[in-house]
Amino acid sequence: MRDVLNQIRAANDAGLYYVALFSALAVPDICGAIETQDGAATGQKYKACFDRWVAPKYSFHGGTTITGEVCYYYRCAALHQGRATHPRMQYSRIVFVEPNPRFIMHNNVMNDALNIDVKAFCEDIISACEAWLTAAAADPTVQNNLASSMQRSPQGLSPYIVGIPVIA
Repeated sequence: MRDVLNQIRAANDAGLYYVALFSALAVPDICGAIETQDGAATGQKYKACFDRWVAPKYSFHGGTTITGEVCYYYRCAALHQGRATHPRMQYSRIVFVEPNPRFIMHNNVMNDALNIDVKAFCEDIISACEAWLTAAAADPTVQNNLASSMQRSPQGLSPYIVGIPVIA
C-alpha cells in the first residue's frame, strides 16, 4: 500500500494530476475493503473510510464540504465515465484546480460547485491513508488482507517472472 501512496505522491509532484487524482480516489475503496473480513469494496465502506479519515480536513463554516458520499459519487463519475459530475452529488460538479503560484483556491463552494486544489486533495488522501495504516497496524484482518493485496516485487515473483520488477 505504501508503494501506491508513494507513486500517487510522485505523480502529484510531477504534475500528473489526472493520474494522481484517479489513483487517490481509489484509496478509500482499498482501505475500506482491507479492513473488513470479506476484503470486498462497497460504496458504504468507501464512504465510512473517507468520512473517518479524510472528511475532517474539509470543514467549512461548521459543515463538511466533501463527505464520503460526495467523494464516492464523484469517484464513480470520474473513474467510470470520465465525468466531473454525478446526479447524486449535492454539487453540480467538483472543480479540481491545479496549483498556481499566484493564488490558492481550495475547499470553496462557488454557486453550486465545489472547488478543491487537486494537489492538496491528493496529499490529504495520502496522509489519511498513512494515518490509517499506522492505526490499523495491529489489526489481524488488515494484516491478512494487506498480505494478499497487489504488491510491487522489485525482484519478480517466482516461479513466474524473476529478476525484474513486477506488480502482482
